[in-house]
Amino acid sequence: MLQIYASYFNTNTDAALVGGGGIPQPGEISLAHNGVLFLDELPEFKRSVLEVMRQPMEERRVSISRARISIDFPASFMLIASMNPCPCGYFNHPEKECTCSPIMVQRYLNKISGPLLDRIDLHMEVTPVAFSELSSQKTSEPSSAVRDRVIKARDIQTQRFAENAGVYCNAQMGSKLLKEVCVISTIGQNLLKTAMDRLNLSARAYDRILKVSRTIADLADSADIRPEHLAEAIQYRSLDREGWGG
Repeated sequence: MLQIYASYFNTNTDAALVGGGGIPQPGEISLAHNGVLFLDELPEFKRSVLEVMRQPMEERRVSISRARISIDFPASFMLIASMNPCPCGYFNHPEKECTCSPIMVQRYLNKISGPLLDRIDLHMEVTPVAFSELSSQKTSEPSSAVRDRVIKARDIQTQRFAENAGVYCNAQMGSKLLKEVCVISTIGQNLLKTAMDRLNLSARAYDRILKVSRTIADLADSADIRPEHLAEAIQYRSLDREGWGG
């Protein structure tokens, strides 16, 4: 069963999240190993607490060193985080007016650093749902169909990485595997180059886009990464726009 571990800003310190102490103990990100770590109200965490997550998110392990001992704790977790767009929560709201000044909004967004955002694959801005949509009788795709599509995509990735020890999905690919697996056409290269230039994306964000586009292609049961798969992956980098990641 998948473990979901929720964490809240008012109960966290560096050691509680990552691990440590006089006698080193695992933190919440190790307790969420092979599961999901959910951080609610992300900017309300101390910035120092968030920054110590960067190494575990990259290496999928936590290294704690003391004078007499050095311990590695596993930390292969899926991070899900939520946040408001500003302190009052109504910045860019289609109906309600934001009461925050531009400086307050910028200061709030700058609590999340660019290097941390780089390590998050998907950025999604969730807009308010209109009453007409909530009350609509239109049926959506059933969860069972989504589940079947995800299982099929994971089977594809299991076969793809069968000979690569420690790699089980696209997100775990290293730079060498990335070049072998995520081959894109000339049209796709031009599309990605334009996005890199306009959004001023980092090399790490470039790798994330390729991995996500490969996963989108797997979900579509496509052997190749097509331009539409890249375009969708680029859309999931909404927080890379100007104003975020100070």
